[in-house]
Amino acid sequence: MTLRSILIHPDPRLKKLCDPVAQIDDDIRRLADDMLATMYDAPGVGLAAPQVGVLRRLFVLDCVKDKSAAPDPLVMVNPEITWTSEALNTYEEGCLSIPDQYADVTRPAEVRMRWLGLDGQSHEEQFDGLWATCAQHELDHLNGKLFIDYIGPLKRQMITRKMEKLKRERAREGQARPGHSQDWL
Repeated sequence: MTLRSILIHPDPRLKKLCDPVAQIDDDIRRLADDMLATMYDAPGVGLAAPQVGVLRRLFVLDCVKDKSAAPDPLVMVNPEITWTSEALNTYEEGCLSIPDQYADVTRPAEVRMRWLGLDGQSHEEQFDGLWATCAQHELDHLNGKLFIDYIGPLKRQMITRKMEKLKRERAREGQARPGHSQDWL
């Protein structure tokens, strides 16, 4: 497993519609393993392929927050929402591509998702709570949407300016690690 660089907003790759994964192969399995390792290292509860510079429809998540509980990683390839509840939930969201910035986002409280697993089989499950929020947040990434797209333009501009400053500071410090060619499938 390799820790991958996480793209920081604004980056044009974070605003692109991702292509479906044509087949589950060793490259996709390796990408999923790398993404899980990167997500846990960050630490975060979800990570989408475009966040590591790969414009494919794949994300990973693990919303188990209890440190004493076993991890419950989930890899979703070509995910889609098949149902949403009418009930809504507001959650203070953050994003590994927008570090240390948070905003309340309202989404359906429950969702049913269908996806391909790394086993090549179709899976379907209903999620609620943080799992539902995270799955919707990560699916948004695959469609070129960020959580800040749900907030007002002034706050969005303020956060974008902070991220531009963060990127400049990291570049000056030699911490900028743009996506390498091996990050692309």
